[in-house]
Amino acid sequence: MSAPFDFLDPLVKLEDKIAELEQLSQATGVTVLSEAESLREKLAVESRKLFSTLTPWQRVQLSRHPLRPQSSDYIDHMLEDYVPLAGDRRFADDEAILTGIGRLGDQPVMLVGQQKGKDVHERRRCNFGMPHPEGYRKAMAKMRLAEKFKIPVICLINTPGAVPGVEAEERGQSIAIAENIRDMALLRTPVICVVIGEGGSGGALGIGVGDRILMFENSYFSVISPEGCAAILWKDGAKKDLAAERLKLTGPELKKFGIVDEIIEEPAGGAHRQPVATAHGLKEVLLRHLRELQSLTVDELLERRYQKYRVIGEVRESA
Repeated sequence: MSAPFDFLDPLVKLEDKIAELEQLSQATGVTVLSEAESLREKLAVESRKLFSTLTPWQRVQLSRHPLRPQSSDYIDHMLEDYVPLAGDRRFADDEAILTGIGRLGDQPVMLVGQQKGKDVHERRRCNFGMPHPEGYRKAMAKMRLAEKFKIPVICLINTPGAVPGVEAEERGQSIAIAENIRDMALLRTPVICVVIGEGGSGGALGIGVGDRILMFENSYFSVISPEGCAAILWKDGAKKDLAAERLKLTGPELKKFGIVDEIIEEPAGGAHRQPVATAHGLKEVLLRHLRELQSLTVDELLERRYQKYRVIGEVRESA
């Protein structure tokens, strides 16, 4: 079986050669700038070529890359004066969803972001990015706080799905997600949702209703994972690449359907190679969309949001 990221091997080899030349130059004092620069140019060309031909399944794999920026990275590199807010005031604090207030440039925002965790300990605390019902209730409570003070909401989506366990259902998982979908549709403040990695099923929808839906080019947004789809339709999880193609879960397809408003381009080599540049790029995109949304009245905002979701899935029959 091939390694998850073997399609990136040509780029990794070029990067290794560039690093070797730089180390040689430092160790011996021999100037190899021209050779290194030539390899960097080749790396840029090969990166553009490779990433322009990725299959849907390969983009799904990239969305799960362990070095891909998470919500905590965007908080660190996009926001200033960030103040974290915790707890749902009913059961517990779910670390799979981060919430807090900060400044995006000069604009105060409420950030709600799903967090997978970066090491084994944080991943266990975050339940690998699968929120419990208290996480969704925490998210909605903070969004209502933002609504009260007329602060825009930014939601960063990155989850394989909500926790499907018995305890989560006992605490009202499906109800929490359903209530979030309902209440976000009526929130009287601008809401921008960004799929930064995985956008899986109801777990993503629980913080995924907004005026603008954006997604990075190497992310996905789908009712089910490719593996789950393949297991159900063909009783064969190995057909995940075929499922990824049939699900139409990447940016271009979703934009064509009117679900996604903008696909955010990632730096050369993918977001996992340049997390800081990725965060700065997202900041500029968010500020642009916020300026457009804040030019609308609340009534106009709600009406456009309603119409956006009203036409998704609409079928037109020819005479």
